Amino acid sequence: MSRVAHPAGPRHGDVLPADHPPTPPADLNALHPAIWPRGALRVGGVLTLGGIDVRDLAARFGTPALIMDEADVRGRAREYVDAFGGDAQVYYASKAFCSRAVLRWVTEEGLGVDVCTGGELAVALSAGVDPALITLHGNNKLPAEIERAVSAGVGHIVVDSYEEIARLAYHAEALGKRPRVLVRVTTGVEAHTHEFMATAHDDQKFGFSLASGAADEAVRRVLALPQLDFAGLHSHIGSQIFDTGGFEVAAHRVLELAGRIHAEHGVHVAELDLGGGFGIAYVPEDDAPEVKDLASSLRSIVASQCLVLGIPVPRLTIEPGRAIVGPSTVTLYEVGTIKDVDGIRTYVSVDGGMSDNVRTALYDASYTCALASRSSAAPPMLSRVVGRHCESGDIVVKDCYLPSDLGPGDLLAVAATGAYCRSLASNYNHLPRPGVVAVADGAAREIVRRETLDDLLRLDVG
Repeated sequence: MSRVAHPAGPRHGDVLPADHPPTPPADLNALHPAIWPRGALRVGGVLTLGGIDVRDLAARFGTPALIMDEADVRGRAREYVDAFGGDAQVYYASKAFCSRAVLRWVTEEGLGVDVCTGGELAVALSAGVDPALITLHGNNKLPAEIERAVSAGVGHIVVDSYEEIARLAYHAEALGKRPRVLVRVTTGVEAHTHEFMATAHDDQKFGFSLASGAADEAVRRVLALPQLDFAGLHSHIGSQIFDTGGFEVAAHRVLELAGRIHAEHGVHVAELDLGGGFGIAYVPEDDAPEVKDLASSLRSIVASQCLVLGIPVPRLTIEPGRAIVGPSTVTLYEVGTIKDVDGIRTYVSVDGGMSDNVRTALYDASYTCALASRSSAAPPMLSRVVGRHCESGDIVVKDCYLPSDLGPGDLLAVAATGAYCRSLASNYNHLPRPGVVAVADGAAREIVRRETLDDLLRLDVG
């Protein structure tokens, strides 16, 4: 089979996106340490995860499969707790990936859990998470979700609209509870990320605008209701952010609101939640912030601004999700059809696709992938890894270099798929969603079962 090989870089006329590296990597078998799970190794040329050969994982659990390194998740969770210190609180943003096993891991390492739907709340409670360590988010919380959260005694509820403030007070009075409330503030900070992942500009659905005065009014309404306990302020500027300057500006603006609250009401803001959205490396060019540097910067800016305003320093809270679970996971696929488009690239089809990773189609996300079931000394070929769905946009990895001797039956591994891939998974074209397998110390277990065709048919009651 003729392949489009690029031993010294792309040929004249090859189609490459502007952000694609101009030359192939020096070693197609190398694993970039910032992208792959910390326990990922090549042994005899074969990728191992948690001490297990990926060929054995594929044979036992099938493909596609998301393989999650438990030690990696726990280690990253501990790093956030250690970096921010005992006087701060770290919550795991469960929307990144929500399962009982993972929520147990992170809470055992000292994290709380934030949820944004009744379903995520149910998983957290089912996992045995202390309700006092749960924060409920959401721009349109259903009455049943509010009632469940208040009844369970969750630690915080983040209010997002005037209607929700009144609704929450109604349920709190009916249940004889007084929930602690954070007011979500839209700071107007421009996060340098994809438009759909930016959440602090005014023209969007989340929070109360600082610029319009809505945030000040929301605090007034919460303080006027004896059924609610005003705990503090919440700000979230977006996701997959590398430039920490946005967090500093947001903290400045939210703390200015805290100063106004103190001046107008004589109330100290006890808690300041700066959200999450900390970026991770998906490709070698990504420069993700170090946790220690991030913690030092945020703590410093909060302390200095409070000193200027003459207000007590609130307890700092953050909500990493992707940064905890994202790098921990690799998706294994089996190669099927390989199609060369002469002079352009080679299309490598795998047995999954946008049903298990829609981020490439949704956010134009980039990923790193590698031949996992063996090593190869063959010349690199410019490739596009695509799925098996009936969509031309069904792309897993837009552009990468794979060995030109790649063949059907080989295993490909796509790195950094722990966040949002399984969470956003679908049954498009009636493909069952893949399972999630945890690996640790040479042992593997399924923590989310692979769906079957029987599962799909069982829901079709017509």
